[in-house]
Amino acid sequence: MSIGVIGAGKWGQALHFAFSQKQKCYITSRRKRDIDNFISLDEMLKLEYLVLTIPAQEISHWLEEHFVFTNQKILVASKGIEAATGRFLNEIYDKYVPEENIAFLSGPSFAAEVIRSLPTALVVSSTNETVAQEFVSFFPDFIKTYISSDVVGAEIAGAYKNVIAIAAGVCEGLELGKNAAAALISRGLVEMHRFGLSYGAQSATFLGLSGAGDLFLTASSTMSRNFRVGLGLAKGQSKEEIIKELGEVAEGIGTAYALNALAKKRSLYLPIAAEVYAVLEGKNPKESLSTLLVRS
Repeated sequence: MSIGVIGAGKWGQALHFAFSQKQKCYITSRRKRDIDNFISLDEMLKLEYLVLTIPAQEISHWLEEHFVFTNQKILVASKGIEAATGRFLNEIYDKYVPEENIAFLSGPSFAAEVIRSLPTALVVSSTNETVAQEFVSFFPDFIKTYISSDVVGAEIAGAYKNVIAIAAGVCEGLELGKNAAAALISRGLVEMHRFGLSYGAQSATFLGLSGAGDLFLTASSTMSRNFRVGLGLAKGQSKEEIIKELGEVAEGIGTAYALNALAKKRSLYLPIAAEVYAVLEGKNPKESLSTLLVRS
């Protein structure tokens, strides 16, 4: 079977490495990279199985400009909500790929550890169990992989945890202590669970790898780009300065803006997401965290 990864950032390269353990895996990106089995996008789109790591805020444009569907099976390995429209990734892909041909990857996974073959557990979510199982078969032995049918829950958890991670980074940067961090992260889990239920997601998803597992990892380590965004905000840096310093995409920024719009549209109570949005817009981080952790 032919499988390829579209997107050669850190996560794309980590997945390319992982899939290459059991079969030949190709990779492509906008710019030519010195990576084994790098091919052109035209060649890539002819493969039967594709793994897409394109950032959430770029996916809609990329699909419109570059994607041609020829009955490929797609595994979406990016996480986020489109800031401009509030659409989840499955809603964006729905226009281009039939539901039975697509699956979504979630779970706690730093690229740097995957590329070192360290033990990892992930979830492949799809309404088509056969397609999910086909993608599961590609993963190497050091990645334990589960299957779920809760696409919406996995998507929301994977996107929302990045916003909570920004808040946790602010908490760390302000040196508010581990008690505060634990309170913030656990309340963040409640918040994203409540948000997920409003969209028909399954409660179990938020207690598993896609929810609590990914949240605890992302919201507690400087290996997380979104956590580092929070650290930068705590120092008084603007989001523009932080993005330039990171040199990478931090999906939690765009997702915070998407959640703010969705909260207003649907009259949802999302206190942590609301404060992250406010800090990104210039609110004093100390005042913001005080709102969340001290005041009634």
